[in-house]
Amino acid sequence: MTSRNGMTDTSLPINFDAPAALRKWPSINKERVSPTDGGRPYLVVEGTLDECIRQLLLKPVSQHHLYEIHTAPQGEMVRAVSSAKDIGEIARLRDFL
Repeated sequence: MTSRNGMTDTSLPINFDAPAALRKWPSINKERVSPTDGGRPYLVVEGTLDECIRQLLLKPVSQHHLYEIHTAPQGEMVRAVSSAKDIGEIARLRDFL
C-alpha cells in the first residue's frame, strides 16, 4: 500500500492506517469531569489513526484538551492513549512525511 507521498506504508515510522478511536471526556465549565465524579471518555469517531487525527484537528483548539485517541501503541511516538498535545506532534510528523 502506498501513502499520499508515494512512500510505502512499511517505510513510515507510524502506521496511520492503524485502527483508532477518537474519544472525548465530558466537561463542566470547559474542564474534564474526573473519573471520580463519574466522567469517562465517550466515542466520537472510530476509524484509522489518520481519520481520528483529522477529526480532532477540526475541533475547536480550546476543546482539544478534552479529546484523546486510543490505538495500539507504536514505538515511542504513538501511545495506547494519546492526548491532543501528543497528537499535535504526530500530525506535524504526518504532514512532513
